[in-house]
Amino acid sequence: MLDVSFDIVEQYVRLPKVEREEVQRIVEWVRAQHYMPNLSEGEILLFYVACKCSSEMTKQTIDTNLTYHTHVDEFFNNIDPELGEMKRAMQVEAMFVLPKLTPEGHRVFFAKLIDLNSSNFNFADAIKLYILLLEVFVREDDVRQGYRFVFDVSGITLGHVARLGIMTMKKLLCYLQEALPTRLFSLHFINIVPYMDKILALMYPFMKKDLLDILYIHSKLDEFYKFVPQNILPKELGGEELESVQLREIFYDKIRSRRKEILEYEKLYRINEKLRPGKPKNASDLFGIEGTFKKLDID
Repeated sequence: MLDVSFDIVEQYVRLPKVEREEVQRIVEWVRAQHYMPNLSEGEILLFYVACKCSSEMTKQTIDTNLTYHTHVDEFFNNIDPELGEMKRAMQVEAMFVLPKLTPEGHRVFFAKLIDLNSSNFNFADAIKLYILLLEVFVREDDVRQGYRFVFDVSGITLGHVARLGIMTMKKLLCYLQEALPTRLFSLHFINIVPYMDKILALMYPFMKKDLLDILYIHSKLDEFYKFVPQNILPKELGGEELESVQLREIFYDKIRSRRKEILEYEKLYRINEKLRPGKPKNASDLFGIEGTFKKLDID
C-alpha cells in the first residue's frame, strides 16, 4: 500500500495548531467505516490539514476521494507506470513539483506539453499521470499549507483542444474541488495561446465560485512572478532550476521506483460499495455532490 514516508511526529511540531487527538479520532472513525480501507494517521493528517482542520469536511473529503478511486476509471484504473499509455503520457507531458517553495511556503505543481504533436495527446491519460504524481508526492513531502497548480499552455493547438473531452474535464474539476488530499491555493495558466477561450469555455460550467476566485490567466509572465518567483522556476522560464524535461524525469523515476506500492494502492484504495451504509454510490452520484471547496484563507 502507498503510505506516507514523512515523519508524522515532526509534522505536528511544524503545525502546532493541528490537534493530534482530533486526527486520531478520525483514524478511529475511518476504521469503523467497514466499507473504507484503513487509512494511516499520516494520510488522514494530509486530508485534515487540506480541510482546514474541519473534522466533518475531512470525513466527507476522504469518502469522496476514495469513491473517485473506486468509480472514475479514467483516472484511477491502470495506473501502472510501465503500461504503454502511461509511458506515452510521460513522453508527451512534463509534470513535476518545483524543488523550492514560494515565499509563503506553498508547493508549486507544474505541467506543460513537451511533445507538441496533438495526435500523441490523450487528455484522460495526462490527468491520470498528473493525479498519480500528486498523490505519490504529497505522501513523501512534509504536509504543506497550500499548493499552487501551474499549467504552461505554450504549444497547445486546436488539435489538442479538440481532444479535451467535456466529461473528462468535468471529472477533473470535481476532483480538484471535492477530493484533493491537499489544499489548492491557486490555479495558474501561463504562456496563453489564442485558443485559451475555448479551453475556459469547457471549464467554466463545472467551476464553483471558490475555484473561479483563485483562477489566474496570465498574459504576461511578470504578473505570474508575483505568485511564483521567477528564480524557483525551470530554466526555460528564466529560473534557476533545471529545464522541465530534466525535472520531469526526477518525478517519473519516483513513480517508477514505487511501482509495486502503486499497484497495491490501485487495488486496495477503494470503497466496498456492498458494505456502504444506505444506498451504494456510483460514478454519476459524484458529480452532484454539494460541498464547500477547500481553499486556504488569506491572512
